[in-house]
Amino acid sequence: MEKLRLCCPCHFGLESVLKFELGKIGAENLNVTDGKISFDGTPETLVKANLWLATAERVLIELGSFRAETFEQLFEGVAALPLERFIGKADAFPVKGHSLNSKLHSIPDCQRIIKKAASKRLGRVYGVEWLEETGALHQIQFGIMKDICTVYLDTTGAGLHKRGYRKNSNAAPIKETLAAGIIDLARVRADSIVCDPMCGSGTFLIESAFKALNVAPGLRRNFAAMKWQQIPETLWQNERKAALESLRRDCSFRGYGSDIDPEAVDLTLENSKKAGVASRLEIREQDVMKFSAPEGAVTICNPPYGERMLEIKEAEELYKRLGERIRPDSKHPAVIISPDEDFEKFFGKQADKKRKLYNGMIKCNLYMYFK
Repeated sequence: MEKLRLCCPCHFGLESVLKFELGKIGAENLNVTDGKISFDGTPETLVKANLWLATAERVLIELGSFRAETFEQLFEGVAALPLERFIGKADAFPVKGHSLNSKLHSIPDCQRIIKKAASKRLGRVYGVEWLEETGALHQIQFGIMKDICTVYLDTTGAGLHKRGYRKNSNAAPIKETLAAGIIDLARVRADSIVCDPMCGSGTFLIESAFKALNVAPGLRRNFAAMKWQQIPETLWQNERKAALESLRRDCSFRGYGSDIDPEAVDLTLENSKKAGVASRLEIREQDVMKFSAPEGAVTICNPPYGERMLEIKEAEELYKRLGERIRPDSKHPAVIISPDEDFEKFFGKQADKKRKLYNGMIKCNLYMYFK
């Protein structure tokens, strides 16, 4: 099967988790950089990556890299790429991207040049002066970093965090991909008990159930490359079948969630039903001061935080209350994400381990208690 160079971006801080996931699906020659991992694979690897990766943001085909300090270099670099390997005569190929610390910094101008170069090459290859672009979407993405341009094709479409179960969410949801990474770091297994005393829209609990039951995160959704003629439909069919056969229906996992907001409770219940894991969860309306974790359960949560002085004071008071109720130790481990550098002071206990993560653009720490 033909070899491809693929790339998966991820949240800063989750590179090691994604690297482990990629190893499980047979990725080779991994190159890890901040916020992304490039690797070798086949079309089968591409399909598995879209279906199985819990912490990747999307799966890209890396078409090539070249120096681009001028628009002429950008044009010639794109025109030299084997675009026809993936983009058919009638396929659509819009362009989007970004540029950082580079001489070419106007995104609209870069988009225009890349589109022009791609059109010229494809027109020449297919012997046409006009490309209709009525076929399958092949989204071209580019990134220019320190004058080096890398061009990709997006095989995913809507980001991989969109599993299909969370069409509705509360005001401050945590992304499914970040939640999955935190759950992996919390060592959730098939026999785990997981608690979230501020469950919001239920993301931690649902992603924990997925992990325990060995549910492929992309099992219930479609991907852009499913419409590509270059990726055999049988690959998608076979991998989905294999994913269904690998479900761990006999695992003993249980999840317990609560929230003081009745709308959040309803939302978690709704989303867990959409995700197909409602039977594994118990959700109720409850103040955090009444929370008590069963022995052996791991508590995972994303407590609210403030941006204004009054909100910050309220958040810090909540951290105190949380520390009083959770009291983490070896029998009651806890993993909590927060952007507050003074979280441990208000929580009342130093973390056994801390890990830097980014929740969107917000720098956070993952406070891990297991002793």
